[in-house]
Amino acid sequence: MSTVVTAPPASAPAPARRKKASAPARVALWAGLGLVIFSAVRVVTGADDITSAGTIGAALGLAVPIGMAGLGGLWSERAGVVNIGLEGQLILGTWGAGWAGYQWGPWAGVLAAVVLGGLGGLLHAVATVSFGVDHIVSGVAINILGLGVTQFLSSVAFDGVKGGGPTQSPRVSPMTTLSVPGLGAPLKSLEGKHWFLVSDAAGVARGLLTNVSSLTAIAVLLIPLTYVILWRTTFGLRLRSCGEDPWAAQTLGVKVRTMKYSAVVISGALAGLGGAFLTIVAAGVYREGQTGGRGFIGLAAMIFGNWRPGGLALGAGLFGYTDALQLRRGGESVHALLLLVTVLLLALAVWHLTRGRTLPGISAALGAAVFGLVFAATDEVAGELTGMLPYVTTLLVLSLASQRLRMPAADGAIYRPGEGR
Repeated sequence: MSTVVTAPPASAPAPARRKKASAPARVALWAGLGLVIFSAVRVVTGADDITSAGTIGAALGLAVPIGMAGLGGLWSERAGVVNIGLEGQLILGTWGAGWAGYQWGPWAGVLAAVVLGGLGGLLHAVATVSFGVDHIVSGVAINILGLGVTQFLSSVAFDGVKGGGPTQSPRVSPMTTLSVPGLGAPLKSLEGKHWFLVSDAAGVARGLLTNVSSLTAIAVLLIPLTYVILWRTTFGLRLRSCGEDPWAAQTLGVKVRTMKYSAVVISGALAGLGGAFLTIVAAGVYREGQTGGRGFIGLAAMIFGNWRPGGLALGAGLFGYTDALQLRRGGESVHALLLLVTVLLLALAVWHLTRGRTLPGISAALGAAVFGLVFAATDEVAGELTGMLPYVTTLLVLSLASQRLRMPAADGAIYRPGEGR
């Protein structure tokens, strides 16, 4: 008697999974597509400033303090502490940079700004982490305190000093600038030819790679460094666990309070660095009120960026760019911005609708229609609206683009060791 052994039926081959492009490849693709859109708008409108090196350099400078404030908020909120006090910590940084900078040089000013901003963060951590004060109440108090303390310190430290006064410091020595050798002249030549795409790429590259402040370079490098620390290290994993579920984290041996303190102090220090930029690079002097609400704008950029460094950088860059346009040539450039926003909102509408998000898609399409009609009906934006339009544009794009946000689960929660939720 023979036994027939039958082979098991071959299983159906698994469907091939489409390989997802790497993050750098996706960033390069979107950057290239954006440059094509900007170049096309420049050709249609004749507004050469929308991709000029001057505009890009100005946008980068305007984005730095917002980005640093937002990055500070990201560190704090990833650990579960809402830091509304970023504006006050930014103010402390501007004063520290002015006080130390005029006496001992710009880098001493940077150090003083970081220390004072960090002290503001420490105060917020003591109130919220140790004493369980509501995070919003503590943050508002720090904003008021930062303004009042710097006004008092200015009257003591600067009044009667040559070049200073009760509302400003003496001038601070300028900081060195950096340029990639050999690129300036060739890129300037290409930019001046106004060729489609090529000249636009040259203008963007020249704005980003030539005559860049050392502090700007440091600020830009802090964006990827934050990503590496928070998403690629054990320290970052523990810190983020405190923002998701601190009670579960404490059962795993994470020192939750230590992590929260570290994050909030770093948050204040980063805001202080943004203040140093405003004083040393942007103005060359400390002036009362020079933050202009950038701490709050940084928080908005952080939320738009979904509590991630890359999205935060995009939000800060968007605000910096729109603000730079109205500072360069006012009405002409801002009028071109209307067409640019129309195209971007149309693309956003298509993107939402193809993913089944009807309401955001219709909202973006309506916004595109409004901006398109205004562009078609006008030749130049009135001077009274020039300063306001970049803010309106930024808020509109941020609100329509930010439809799938996920904040840390325990963000703003009062944590007390040994207690449950």
